[in-house]
Amino acid sequence: MKPLRHFGEPTARLFLLRTALPIIMVTLLVAIITTGLLFWSAIKTDSVAVSRQKSLVALIVSKLERGVAHDQESVTVWDDAVKALRSRDEQWLDTNLGSWMHTYFGHDEVYILDANDAPVYAFVGGSTVVSSSYQSVHSTTAPLVALLRARLRRGDTEGVTEQVLTIGASDMAVILGHPAVVSIKPVVSDSGHIGQTPGQEFLHVAVRYLDGSLLASLRQDYLLDGARFSWVDKLASAEASYPLVDRSGSTVGFFIWQPYRPGTLVLFQLVPILFALFGLMLGGVIVALRAFRRRTLKLIESEDRIFHLAHNDLLTALPNRGQFNERLSDALSRLPSTGEQLAILYLDLDRFKQVNDTFGHPAGDELLREFADRLRRLTTGADTVARLGGDEFIIIQRSVTDEDEVKALCEHLIESARRPFQVAGAQVFVGVSVGGAFAPRDGLDWVELVRKADVALYHAKARGRSGYAFFETEMDQTLAMRKGLEQDLRNALQAPGQIQVHYQPLYTADTNRMTGVEALVRWSHVERGWVAPALFIPLAEETGLIEHLGELVLRRACQDAVHWPIETLAVNVSALQLSNPSFAMRVTSILLETHMDPRRLELEVTESTLSQHRTECQQNIKALRDIGVRFALDDFGTGFSSFGRLQSLEVDRIKIDRSFVHGFGHSNGDEAIVQAIIDLARATGLSTTAEGVETESQCDYLRKLGCDQLQGFLLSRPVPKQELEDLLAGKAKRASA
Repeated sequence: MKPLRHFGEPTARLFLLRTALPIIMVTLLVAIITTGLLFWSAIKTDSVAVSRQKSLVALIVSKLERGVAHDQESVTVWDDAVKALRSRDEQWLDTNLGSWMHTYFGHDEVYILDANDAPVYAFVGGSTVVSSSYQSVHSTTAPLVALLRARLRRGDTEGVTEQVLTIGASDMAVILGHPAVVSIKPVVSDSGHIGQTPGQEFLHVAVRYLDGSLLASLRQDYLLDGARFSWVDKLASAEASYPLVDRSGSTVGFFIWQPYRPGTLVLFQLVPILFALFGLMLGGVIVALRAFRRRTLKLIESEDRIFHLAHNDLLTALPNRGQFNERLSDALSRLPSTGEQLAILYLDLDRFKQVNDTFGHPAGDELLREFADRLRRLTTGADTVARLGGDEFIIIQRSVTDEDEVKALCEHLIESARRPFQVAGAQVFVGVSVGGAFAPRDGLDWVELVRKADVALYHAKARGRSGYAFFETEMDQTLAMRKGLEQDLRNALQAPGQIQVHYQPLYTADTNRMTGVEALVRWSHVERGWVAPALFIPLAEETGLIEHLGELVLRRACQDAVHWPIETLAVNVSALQLSNPSFAMRVTSILLETHMDPRRLELEVTESTLSQHRTECQQNIKALRDIGVRFALDDFGTGFSSFGRLQSLEVDRIKIDRSFVHGFGHSNGDEAIVQAIIDLARATGLSTTAEGVETESQCDYLRKLGCDQLQGFLLSRPVPKQELEDLLAGKAKRASA
């Protein structure tokens, strides 16, 4: 705000001297400099244009000189021409070597000389004339004839190419008062069957005037306005000239024309507009200065107050943490008198970091703004939606009647976040996890309420992303138990029998045939019994135990499945495992140790794992694919997913997340999303597996959509090794059989 104080000088005179006058002078200086630059640019542009037109004229003249010689070769390299000259067939000569050259090529004069340089044919002014007419050009052509005869006698072929068939001689000259191109070519046999003495050939002399049809061509074909020929370099206003120079360096004459000057043309068109714009700009500056002065006098008075009222998040325009704290404190203070209750919902976007890492922070900002808009549409005007920072949001839901009302809002929030976001030109899928706390049920202290909502959020994430949980007293105890659970997991990895591998079959959708199994880790705790995978797998990832756990599961699954009559053994792999430089070597070692065919092994990874650009991940994937190991994209459509990037991911199969399958029949578009995934997979040559199939209607609909494989409780729950072997042996039947 300090720079604005110049607009609030205490007196008008000081304002004029210190602020207005310098700004007006700067404006005028900018206008003068701009005008000067335009004039300079116009002059330079015109200069370049004239220079290019002179180069064009030079090229035209050069091409004309070569063109006359080329025209001659159409009749001088010809057996019939040699024979006709030897027999003096005047009619043939006139038809082919004289009038033809005039009517077809525009040559103005044609002469033919014998071996003694005596003229035997002459064509001038459109008709045949007496041979003695050659004397009018003899003085001009004699040096060229002598030069050509000498070259012919010594067999000089310099300049002869596939396009130039014979040597010749040419020059600029003045013929009968016309500037002209004079070209001389020998008449020779084209077949080589007619004997000719070098230097004794007949010579064909062609003359093309430069002040006749050529000038019309310059005006019409090359747009050189006012093109004319002059013997002297005398130019009218704004004209340009090009000298015609003969071989001796003497100037024959000049081509003169009115060059096109684009810079001047544009300048004359812009000058009136520029003056009008400069006038408007100056007037606008004066008006703006007066308006700024009036507004600044008011702004300065409230500068400090406005500074401290900045309580909104700049990115999403939502209330920030400070305003949220104020509103929550105010709402809590009113609860005892109103008897109402409110809910605090703590939101955290799932896989948001991968969006930032993959598409960049601008794309992440775009996603946050879109998510904020969705939150506004899902809440009422009485509620408060705030952004705490990063990908964390928080909602104050007022006047809550019961817990079901809050559950409904949580479900709407999760469903909204699951819908694709348009980011950086691609469809991106993320999710949201929600933790909730209630006041006054969970207390009236705002700090404690936010903490409890955060604890509930942690448990929602622990159960699996894209879910919600409300605070319960046991959750605090669970956090305290986490450290003990971590130590128990370390012990379980060393003790036999606690970590087990169960197998869930994979069935073909069309024939109901078991083609593979997915290996799933289970933990049988000595005191707590079965521990949920959603609890100990994230714990293993956070503590770094996932590599030991993953290697144990892979080795045991390969040992069990090596002789099973199945095509695929699917094993889940974490990002931490895949980023280990030695991962590919460890997998290969296990395959060799267990005699497992690498082509039967399918490693399931999330898209965020495959999308990482770390060198180790890419090298591991390539090394394993080289030996035949396949890769599947697990839980596609949850967390962070992008249709646009699917083709760049090195996978063989897509696994459709169970949440989409469970959403069938709920009018939330899950059927359309699954159809799009299947169509996209089919278009890119990938197979599809649907997870979480629990009803016959889901099974039938997935078959109708064209899904390749099905997996779920309807078909078979995850079972221990022995039960699976019973299934394979036919001792147990599939649930849907």
